[in-house]
Amino acid sequence: MCVHSYRSSRSDHWSDPRPYSDASLRRQAYGKVRPMQEPTWLERLFGLG
Repeated sequence: MCVHSYRSSRSDHWSDPRPYSDASLRRQAYGKVRPMQEPTWLERLFGLG
């Protein structure tokens, strides 16, 4: 039997999830959705990205 216990001041994200935020509010806060990999300048130049 384990006698050690773990306590944290932060709440567990499973039991206390973040509140819902509207998509327009998220866009105001963080800006437009951007791709994971930015196109290179050549791809932008030739319209490939």
